Amino acid sequence: MQGTVDGFSYGLVTPLVAYFMACLGGALGLRCTTRALLVSHSWRPGWLALGSAAIGSGIWTMHFVAMMGFTVQGAPIRYDKPLTYASLGVAIVMVGIGIFIVGYKGASGTALFTGGTITGLGIASMHYLGMAGMQLNGKLEYNTFTVAASVAIAMGAATAALWAAGQVRGFLWSVGASLVMGLAVTGMHYTGMAALRVHLHPGDTTSGDSPASLLAPMLIGPLAFLALAAVVVVFDPLMVMGRPAVPPVEHKPGVPAHPVGHHTSRRPSVRARRSATHPEVRAPQNR
Repeated sequence: MQGTVDGFSYGLVTPLVAYFMACLGGALGLRCTTRALLVSHSWRPGWLALGSAAIGSGIWTMHFVAMMGFTVQGAPIRYDKPLTYASLGVAIVMVGIGIFIVGYKGASGTALFTGGTITGLGIASMHYLGMAGMQLNGKLEYNTFTVAASVAIAMGAATAALWAAGQVRGFLWSVGASLVMGLAVTGMHYTGMAALRVHLHPGDTTSGDSPASLLAPMLIGPLAFLALAAVVVVFDPLMVMGRPAVPPVEHKPGVPAHPVGHHTSRRPSVRARRSATHPEVRAPQNR
């Protein structure tokens, strides 16, 4: 029996909140990736790791906030804890791989394509792994073409976001890029959900935790992290995390620390001319 699927049981509340979470995580992630390209190498891994955790947490929170509005008529939905936690880990790790590639190789050429592809695949893997953790009395089927479109959207969004991280320097431009990224990630989610078809089985043999009992406690951690992220995004991160280290000036023997100006004079000094023409005669007592 074909199940009736509703992805907007709370109206526009869950899509808007999900979009906000994706934008918040993307804003911090882009800001941190941008700073990683500007600071010294000793600071770079920390900034990139923070950006990876922010984007991964943001898209994971977006996914499950949106899933709170997902219902199947006549079939209660439960979630498997290990798969749900694994989807968060996959998001952070794969997004981190892509960000570290761009952070050390630059946001152009092969590095950008490779990093964007891996990051996009991480976003799509998080989505479909999270869907695999959904337990209900039925079978989930996907339209192959629509799934491929959702993966392409994720890869395009990730590539554009990483390019923006390497090109954008201003705060307002970073916020604008995060809004576009949040729109693309949320669009990827609902494109993937449009590919879903549910075939229900008779009876009710569903096991696992209910969405409210599982997702509400799990969202506390990422939400707290993203709330702290909001403080970092609003203010200049250099004010919060410290300024980049300035390499010390290298002093070598015979090389001045600062360039010495050459002052030329059109005519020699009076004393120099006088000493050249009239050598000074010193008294015996002064010798």
